[in-house]
Formats: sequence, C-alpha cells, structure tokens
Amino acid sequence: MYNKSVELVVGLFMVAGMAALMFLALQVSGLSLDSQKDSYRVYAQFDDLGGLSVRGRVSMAGVAIGRVSDVSLDKESAMALVEMEIYAEVDNLTTDSVASIQTSGLLGDKFVAISVGADEEYLQDGDTIFDTQSALNLEKLIGAFASGQADI
Repeated sequence: MYNKSVELVVGLFMVAGMAALMFLALQVSGLSLDSQKDSYRVYAQFDDLGGLSVRGRVSMAGVAIGRVSDVSLDKESAMALVEMEIYAEVDNLTTDSVASIQTSGLLGDKFVAISVGADEEYLQDGDTIFDTQSALNLEKLIGAFASGQADI
C-alpha cells in the first residue's frame, strides 16, 4: 500500500539526520556559521609546536578566549611563530603573560594556554608574548628515558 504520511515522516527524519551530521561536522572542525567575533591579534614564538595547528583553541583558565589563526616559521630566529586571534572582550592579558602549548587528554589535540601575569600594562593588537613554553615532545622523552639519559 502506498502511504504518503509514511514517506513524509521518513523524509523529515532524513532531513533531521542530515542537519545533525552538519552540526557535528562543524563542531568537530572548529568552524562556525555565526558571524566573526571582534578580535585582536597576538603573537608568540615557540621552539616546538608539537602538532599545534591553525584553528586550534586558545584558552585561559580552561575557557576558550580565541583561536590560532596562523602558524609560520620565523626565519630570523628559526622558531615557530604563532598568530592568535583573541576575542575583544578579553582585554586583561598583561604584557608578562605566559603562553604554553598544552594537550587535551593523553592523545588529544594541542591548544595554547595563556596564564595572565601581574603587570599593569595590557597586550594590544599586534603585540608579542615573549614568555612561552613549548610543547612536550613525547618521542624525545621516551627516547631519552629508554636510553638511560633521562634524570629522575
């Protein structure tokens, strides 16, 4: 028997399923459909990024305050240069803040964690965070430990 109501319910179910998949894809990829938030750019140099990538999270006290907008190599210092877009409402990053590369979970993605210092001057658009801590290179650590070169 031919029943239009069954076809309509199946069609609505398929549309809802596609919308849910699109939502999940956007959440996982870090993209969003909302308008771009006002932000300012801050830079930091690291010895080793350890897999940090563009669109990575920038957080302070566990709260997302921006994202990584570009990763490049500074040819003069031979260090990785990270450009971060910090949301405009976060205007309390001091000039002596510390930027470190952290890992979400044991094998999770990398993100930049910022710890605010005690200076009275604040970072402006285009400023650089000079106090940085590079990512922990697990392969080097395991190699040093296995060869007996690691100090306990």
